[in-house]
Amino acid sequence: MIQRRKTVTVHVGEIPIGSDHPIVVQSMTNTDTADRDATVEQTRQLFEAGSELVRVTVNTEQAAQAIPEIVDRLEGEGVPVPIIGDFHYNGHILLTRYPECARKLSKYRINPGNVGMGRHHDENFKQMIQVALENDKPVRIGVNWGSLDQKLLARLMDSNAKLPEPKESDEVLIDAIIQSALESAALAEEYGLAQDRIILSAKVSAAPDLIQVYQLLASRCEYPLHLGLTEAGMGTRGVVVSVSALSILLQEGIGDTIRVSLTPQPGEERSKEVVICQQILQSLRIRSFSPQVSACPGCGRTTSTFFQELAQEIEQHVKERLVVWRERHPGVEDLTVAVMGCVVNGPGESKHADIGISLPGTGESPKAPVYMDGRHLTTLKGPEIAKDFLEILDRYVEERSQKKNPEARSQNAEVKS
Repeated sequence: MIQRRKTVTVHVGEIPIGSDHPIVVQSMTNTDTADRDATVEQTRQLFEAGSELVRVTVNTEQAAQAIPEIVDRLEGEGVPVPIIGDFHYNGHILLTRYPECARKLSKYRINPGNVGMGRHHDENFKQMIQVALENDKPVRIGVNWGSLDQKLLARLMDSNAKLPEPKESDEVLIDAIIQSALESAALAEEYGLAQDRIILSAKVSAAPDLIQVYQLLASRCEYPLHLGLTEAGMGTRGVVVSVSALSILLQEGIGDTIRVSLTPQPGEERSKEVVICQQILQSLRIRSFSPQVSACPGCGRTTSTFFQELAQEIEQHVKERLVVWRERHPGVEDLTVAVMGCVVNGPGESKHADIGISLPGTGESPKAPVYMDGRHLTTLKGPEIAKDFLEILDRYVEERSQKKNPEARSQNAEVKS
């Protein structure tokens, strides 16, 4: 059991973030927020994929003007996801000039490195905090190494140069990132924002740096922390670097909300970043989102691609039924299904899963034993193995739910009638 780091609790809309509350999955749209239809549609897709918070860019007057309609339409269409406004450079102007935008957003993201320019920097930051206070909104103070406060960095570099044994420049950069987050949070509190209205993030691009930054930041504050690389990249690289960094921190109990900043492949759904977040949390046994289907990788003992096709068919079957299963069968998210390709590990792996099937490999009899709750249930044969196993899976989900939730029997009977 992972021991979570203790923090204050920050509510974003109705969602509590911090301490022992569930780690929250969030995402960000890549639409032009001024395009109301596109932003509403993508937000819906992210929500339906499981995103619990959705951040949108608010960078122009047109984007700020669009926010009230976007939030109202989503609520009207049954998409009650909190919308976070992402502000850079001109957030103090937009939040003040468009009070309905400020009121409709559930949280403001402020980057202390570019909240304003020159001598007005602190005054602009203060103005955004005042808007948050007036509307009773939490803020995320999000430091990013690509837009770090250059005055702060120069000050730390100068101080470091005077030391008898100066640190490497990379170490000073990490110190500056952490100090920017903590000093900005302290300033927000000085302006009146309560500690339980502040979330921090400190994003960099390399996994080792991210781990170091958050370990140090976690040891020095009690604010909830949002985890994520500033940019993960595309495809396999983006997935691997995100998993590498976030898994280590989460295993150490660090992190209260996460995002995978994956660059989509051309034509790829934006919601993939949500699925990866869910898989990270489910693989670490922190949260459960959907039944898990495991399958062997295949080798010279497996005679065909049938076990791969069956695993894919089961994945699709689960995906199509998940909404109904969640409603009728509470706890179905914890279900494990094994699809194995031969007798070497097949029976054992199938017994370890809630329900599993071991398919015939090279030289084996053309039959497929099925195991349920660690015991042999039946053996399937013939051309309808896939169809027969899916029918067994459906019955198992129903019966398992009735055993764990006796009241489900009467509820399901009412639904069927």
